Amino acid sequence: MHRNMLVPALAILGLTSIPALAQPQPEGAVSYEEQLARVEDQLVYRAPIAGVENNAWFDYETDLAEARKELKKDLRGASDAEDNRDAWEEYRAELADARGDYAKEMAEKGYPVGDVRLVGPAR
Repeated sequence: MHRNMLVPALAILGLTSIPALAQPQPEGAVSYEEQLARVEDQLVYRAPIAGVENNAWFDYETDLAEARKELKKDLRGASDAEDNRDAWEEYRAELADARGDYAKEMAEKGYPVGDVRLVGPAR
């Protein structure tokens, strides 16, 4: 059944009360989970804290690479929108965990962790 026929077919069957089925996302639409993951991706450290390249930094970079690899694998294997959303949510969580772990480890070593980030359109 084609997507443009799905909503009328559901209406005939009386299933219009199921919002996820009654209103399919348009082709190319970005899920909320993907939007959150892309914001989290903007928060990734682009350089080592305090300019110190140590094992914590290299572990962080490895964690990021593994998260990106896993996202690609999960998106290739996604069979529906829910799988897609799950992949993006897992990616977001892995980025956030890696960033938090790295910052915590550097703070424990006595390096300043604070920084200012502007998220949004540049003016």
